Amino acid sequence: MADRRIVTVVSENVTPTTIDPLPIEPTTAPAAPRRARTLAVLGDSTAVGLGDRIPGGWRGVGPFVAEALGVDADRYLNTSFTGARMRCVRDEQLPAALDHRPDVALVIVGMNDTLRSDFAPAVLAERLDDVVGALRAVGATVVPLRFHDHGKVFRLPRPLYRALKSRIDELNEAIDLVVARHGVPCLDLATVPGTYELPAWSVDRLHPSEFGHRLLARGFTDVLAEAGFAVPEPVTLERSGGVATSTLEHVGWLLVKGVPWLWRRGRDLVPHAASIMLRSAAETAIERGRR
Repeated sequence: MADRRIVTVVSENVTPTTIDPLPIEPTTAPAAPRRARTLAVLGDSTAVGLGDRIPGGWRGVGPFVAEALGVDADRYLNTSFTGARMRCVRDEQLPAALDHRPDVALVIVGMNDTLRSDFAPAVLAERLDDVVGALRAVGATVVPLRFHDHGKVFRLPRPLYRALKSRIDELNEAIDLVVARHGVPCLDLATVPGTYELPAWSVDRLHPSEFGHRLLARGFTDVLAEAGFAVPEPVTLERSGGVATSTLEHVGWLLVKGVPWLWRRGRDLVPHAASIMLRSAAETAIERGRR
């Protein structure tokens, strides 16, 4: 192969010129993570901490998130109570949360609404919109919770399962609407690793266990980290400080609380389940008639 060489010819008549280097654009350093000084938790029994029993009461997701964010105990507020619905959060819990002026507010509510005969997604969206809008107005970063398919955890007869799932889907659509309107972060429980595993749930299969509350807290802090908040003490999934529940307590709960709860809530869902079954039967009949 021929030897090819590149030869540079410099003319003696050309005066060399000096080329100034292009100016370097200054780079902006990424903003440091923001520290959350105050935290508020609003919602229902999951927000209360049911399922994660400690000596003297309940613990749960709120304290885990507060500890992870480095929020002092006197700057942490939990307004939630068992049985709360969206209306309760707006009318009864929101005023105290606004007075607290939280940097971060977690909103865990909606499942109790899906179990009532007056379930109305548009009304839930309106009430949640009021809550999120008011909290944002005082400077809070609001993180609502989007729900999982709870029928995969709490086993129900097929018609009731379909009725509950359809309502959870509608609830999530209402939450999505508010999240999009305000541009706030949101935790989708269905995407949290471990959500559908039995260790994540307490004996009632309605509330997270200690492990489940830790999973939930880790999910919230991951979302907050993406939103620019510092998480100096990441949530550990190692169980610590909770009170173990015995087999006898399991059976006792099912007899005293679990079965009566299923009976009461089942009666609320039955009309909706019946309408789903009738609609499905009608659609099947129409489809067969076309064949």
